[in-house]
Amino acid sequence: MQIEQNTVVTLHYTVSSADGVEIDTSKNGAPMTVLQGSHYLIVGLENALQGKKAGDEFSVDVEPELAYGERHEGLVQSVPKSMFDGMDVQVGMQFRATTDGGEQSVIVIDVDDEKVIVDGNHPLAGHTLTFDVEVLDVRAATDDEISHGHAHGPGGCEH
Repeated sequence: MQIEQNTVVTLHYTVSSADGVEIDTSKNGAPMTVLQGSHYLIVGLENALQGKKAGDEFSVDVEPELAYGERHEGLVQSVPKSMFDGMDVQVGMQFRATTDGGEQSVIVIDVDDEKVIVDGNHPLAGHTLTFDVEVLDVRAATDDEISHGHAHGPGGCEH
């Protein structure tokens, strides 16, 4: 069976940066199982899976616009450290921030005595990613999986 809209795909993957640094892999644990077309995966990887079948192995480079988007320097902001009164703010901490556009995740990228610099970009924004993929299984999704918008485990729905 080929991967198409509303099939359940089980795969192993390794994702690396353009310079070959491994970012994440499923190979040291359980494979990933996803409903094709549910937008659980980044668009570029979901597109690359289309038409593949169990046993296929492939690599694909995914440009930023089909991954986590381009970086937007306007999402990097300096805020007064006083906004974090009583907290020991450290580089790498993540917060939910309320913006004019609604809630947004930000990560602290710099701290000094007076200000905290936060970045609202996804950490992989602006990066081309290389995925090495092994398709382990492809099956038709159940009606429940399609209506729920995600693959179910062996015991059924887990939410």
